[in-house]
Amino acid sequence: MVRRPLLRVATIGLSMLAAVAGCSGGPGGPGGSGRGERSGATADEWAARVCGALAPWRKQITDLNAQTQRQITASSTPEQAKSQLLELLAGGQTASEAARAAVVAAGMPDVEGGDEVADRFTATLAGARDAYTHAHGDLQALPVQDAKAFYDGVVAVLTRLNQEYTAGGLDPSRLESPELRRAFDGALQCR
Repeated sequence: MVRRPLLRVATIGLSMLAAVAGCSGGPGGPGGSGRGERSGATADEWAARVCGALAPWRKQITDLNAQTQRQITASSTPEQAKSQLLELLAGGQTASEAARAAVVAAGMPDVEGGDEVADRFTATLAGARDAYTHAHGDLQALPVQDAKAFYDGVVAVLTRLNQEYTAGGLDPSRLESPELRRAFDGALQCR
């Protein structure tokens, strides 16, 4: 059957998204940070807040992927698969925006270049949100009359999502600030 092998490849790609959503690495991409005035926090406080914001996001993305995988395996029509994938993408968009807003609310680290680091984190999450938004629109446009063409289209949409989502990943271990690297390494919320 065409549907299952193609969707297995596509959902495996989606599960990789959850893996890069942790504090030790993150999604990347363009997008505005939405940063307004933010108060400074110590490096330790800021790292804990950021990882505290990312933990629920990572869990939600993982849960959405698992739920979609179960539903798609049981799906019998392209219409059902499309509906379930659209729910996943909408959920990923919502979760990414919530995480972005929480990182903005975390303020900025009171270290040299802290405002730039905070902007990079929020821009990265905005990029993840936008990647889900683009994929949702692309998937919505796929016709379902030809099952093989639909599932080929799904694989293409999810491949683009993976590429947008992981482009320019943000890795706290590569931050220029030794104080922030130490803070991310030591924060309980980041484990």
